[in-house]
Amino acid sequence: MFSRLGILFMRFIALLPLPLVRAMGWVLGWVLYVLVVPRRRVVNVNLALCFPQWTTSQRAALVPKLFIRIAQSWLDRGWLWHASPGVVRQRIQVVGALDEFAGDDPIVMFAPHFVGMDAGWTALTQQVPRRFTGIYTDQSNKILDAWILEGRNRFSAGRPFGRADGVREIVSALRRGEPMYLLPDMNFGVEDSVFVPFYGVQAATMPSLSRFARLGRAKVVPVVTRMTPGGYEVRVLPAWADFPTDDAVADTALMNRRLQEYIDAMPEQYYWVHKRFKSRPEGEPGVY
Repeated sequence: MFSRLGILFMRFIALLPLPLVRAMGWVLGWVLYVLVVPRRRVVNVNLALCFPQWTTSQRAALVPKLFIRIAQSWLDRGWLWHASPGVVRQRIQVVGALDEFAGDDPIVMFAPHFVGMDAGWTALTQQVPRRFTGIYTDQSNKILDAWILEGRNRFSAGRPFGRADGVREIVSALRRGEPMYLLPDMNFGVEDSVFVPFYGVQAATMPSLSRFARLGRAKVVPVVTRMTPGGYEVRVLPAWADFPTDDAVADTALMNRRLQEYIDAMPEQYYWVHKRFKSRPEGEPGVY
């Protein structure tokens, strides 16, 4: 019942002017900041580990901004998935090295977990004439799961794979020239992960960017999405010339170093509510 009402609400706010939607997100963000104390603690721990050079007041000032950005980006999914295609195109600008998508070369896109990650996928599948793929994690709520999949499949150029589809089918799509939108910068547990530094702290990280690029004989193209007052800017960066190598661990460490550069440009838009350091190297205590 509540899920269906929530979806109806998102369809409704798709009709509203963007400044009003963002104002609603501002209010919701402050509510989340006040009420969701466990996630606020996670953010504080993450920022203390990653930015020890900041003062306590500097870190504290960023936390409510983050919750506001997360709330705004969630409400933005209303117009991303339900507004007219013309409105979506008007509000999302795709800029940068678009020539990387010319032809049908295999491409793995490195798309970090910034709050605009869904806007980036929507813009590419709408505005770039290629057929894109990604990896989708099923949601436990089946009503929301169907709604999210419908939204992400809105433009026919997008096709998310489920994790159960297996590596072989994903690699086959890569080699056929279907660029892959990959978000490998989360902690998915120790299994199949490697420990590499992230802001100087050992973090369990999936080496999937290196492995998919190597298996698919693909170049890696970073795609970084920034929330702006008018919507989003999706910036396509030049392909990494030195990636992948035969060393997946070294590649993954390099990925994290370059990710840090992207985060430093807009730290309030990164997904710090995630327990990035939940998995610890053997013998090291937990941080949360």
